[in-house]
Amino acid sequence: MKSKAKGPVIQRRGQVDGTTTDQRLLDSRGPTDWVHTDPWRVLRIQAEFVEGFGALAELGPAIGVFGSARTGVDHPSYAVGERLGAALVEAGFAVITGGGPGAMEAANKGACQAGGASVGLGIELPFESGLNEWVDIGVNFRYFFARKTMFVKYSQGFVVLPGGLGTLDELFEAVTLVQTQKVTRFPIALIGVDYWSGLLAWLRDTVLADGKISAADLDMLTLTDDPDEAVALMSAARDA
Repeated sequence: MKSKAKGPVIQRRGQVDGTTTDQRLLDSRGPTDWVHTDPWRVLRIQAEFVEGFGALAELGPAIGVFGSARTGVDHPSYAVGERLGAALVEAGFAVITGGGPGAMEAANKGACQAGGASVGLGIELPFESGLNEWVDIGVNFRYFFARKTMFVKYSQGFVVLPGGLGTLDELFEAVTLVQTQKVTRFPIALIGVDYWSGLLAWLRDTVLADGKISAADLDMLTLTDDPDEAVALMSAARDA
């Protein structure tokens, strides 16, 4: 039976290829589609983790701030984001956002103007370009899961401003990680009572009522309109 060892991979029968890895590396006349294959993507993924870890390893205590990229500078949530970013810095935290416009920009601006560490973890998207001007430490990612790992690894808590699907994704992933005890002592604050009350009511009256979550799961979320209350929650968890 025809077989070939290709590093840790064994190829047999019709799966045996006719070239070696070294041959393809050294033969400049060979095809270039290898840069789009899954094994090459693994190296890109590895590189994203290495870059993220290297950039953030010495950051110190930090809080992740999420919110809509579509929040205009004249929207009340923008001003709240600025106040939040500054208050977090004054409490001794770095601020980590997705690095985009809107609510993310507001939190970065508040942190930067308060003299603190303003971090942006960007993601390659077809409709957003680059990090906002208030990011002092920025890392751009191709892969959402690598970026999400950086948020959770280097944040000691999350504060969530009003947002859309991306914000909801980040919120529920954080709640899931706390629920499953993948992260511990991880406070989550929602800023915007009017905005988030409907969601919390649905979770309580439908999801909890149907036995799909427990009351303790809802207790993981603190709802407020006051950035200072959110920052106090983050500080209390840090100092516990």
